[in-house]
Amino acid sequence: MYSQTAEYALRAMSCLALRPTELVPTTALSIQTRVPSNYLAKVLQLLAAENLIAGRRGVGGGYKLSRSPEHITLLQVINAVSPVHRIDCCPMGLPNHGPFLCPLHRKVDQAAAAVIEIFEGVTLADLINDPLSSKPLCDVESTAKLSVMGVLVDDAPTSDQPVGDGWATAAT
Repeated sequence: MYSQTAEYALRAMSCLALRPTELVPTTALSIQTRVPSNYLAKVLQLLAAENLIAGRRGVGGGYKLSRSPEHITLLQVINAVSPVHRIDCCPMGLPNHGPFLCPLHRKVDQAAAAVIEIFEGVTLADLINDPLSSKPLCDVESTAKLSVMGVLVDDAPTSDQPVGDGWATAAT
């Protein structure tokens, strides 16, 4: 329901959300997201044009989020590179359809509405802070460097040890 460019943008933004205050070099983003660097450069330009990220050129340069992950929805990311739209008239321009959509395009519109609703309600912070999921785009080595609730995953308690007001779950 969304383009390859949107997928690449979501990957890049998820990576940047894991390090929201750091400048992340394009080459590092390319490797972690598995997006070809030339393609990624174009995606990053589109995201920057929508003020979702800020970049700095040169040595020590890279990209970082323009605002906190809590204030960037997945729909904003997708719409920056490949907007999702509802269908409000016959895409084929058939006059006999009038203001109504045919059954095919009515279903496509319903699907677009569902996609918009879901992505509009999820922020980058939701992706990276979900305690029941792995971190986005992270292999085992990267995950080991990240923290869960302020505790490094390598140092995280086992399932029989309390964490805060709850219990740890297996983090593998």
